[in-house]
Amino acid sequence: MPIRITRGVTPRPRATGALRSPLLTLALAGALIGAAILLFVRFAHWAGAHPVIAVLLALLALPVLYVLFRAMPRARELRRAARAGMVPPAGEEPAPEPAPAPQVLHIPADAHDGLTAVLPPPAPAFTLPDFTALDPDGFEAAVAALCERDGCQEVEVVGGAGDLGADVLATAPDGRRVVVQCKQYGPDHKVGSQDLQRFGGTCWTVHGAQLATVVTTSEFTAPALEYAEACGIRCVDGTALAAWAEGSGAAPWGPAMLDTA
Repeated sequence: MPIRITRGVTPRPRATGALRSPLLTLALAGALIGAAILLFVRFAHWAGAHPVIAVLLALLALPVLYVLFRAMPRARELRRAARAGMVPPAGEEPAPEPAPAPQVLHIPADAHDGLTAVLPPPAPAFTLPDFTALDPDGFEAAVAALCERDGCQEVEVVGGAGDLGADVLATAPDGRRVVVQCKQYGPDHKVGSQDLQRFGGTCWTVHGAQLATVVTTSEFTAPALEYAEACGIRCVDGTALAAWAEGSGAAPWGPAMLDTA
């Protein structure tokens, strides 16, 4: 599943639809009816001025109308046959179509349930990055990739101006809403209690977190760890991040990938 990145993305407005076909049909029908009425009125005025010629024209038109009326059923049959792709010759009935042969379902020999073949295990597609060499945007994308690798769904990178402390949003394998703040700091720049307090003021109430975590390439100060423990925020420092990425350490929402016993 691709990871969504929604920094500064403005949704495009939906294009309005064109004129509906029923309205167009009604407009054409109204135009034809109006033209027919106008033609009938003009003909009535002309017939009143030339009655003899009008009667002769009516007598000549009767055989033509009779022939057209008799030909209408045959024309309808030809149109139906043309739509079906089979125009029968004159005086012959179309032959009935043969019934389609039943399809035979091929069942693989190595299927477990008789329908689904056994698939080979997927090849690992995650490459361990150097977290300290990434810029802040790259670090957020790398943490999002870790979340997706370890079973999270609906992973989205939302960090940027106005993110209110959330850099990555995801749904954990157990269904909890995960809100992650990423701190790409150098080894001499520790995450302090003020960073945790700002995140703690928005992760639960604004973003609706059920599991809040701060991930950093550096370390946390002692007051920051105390505040995080009191508020239920999980802290992942550089050492824990490397273990998480290698699979020997636990993800913020679950156990380690590998059995290290």
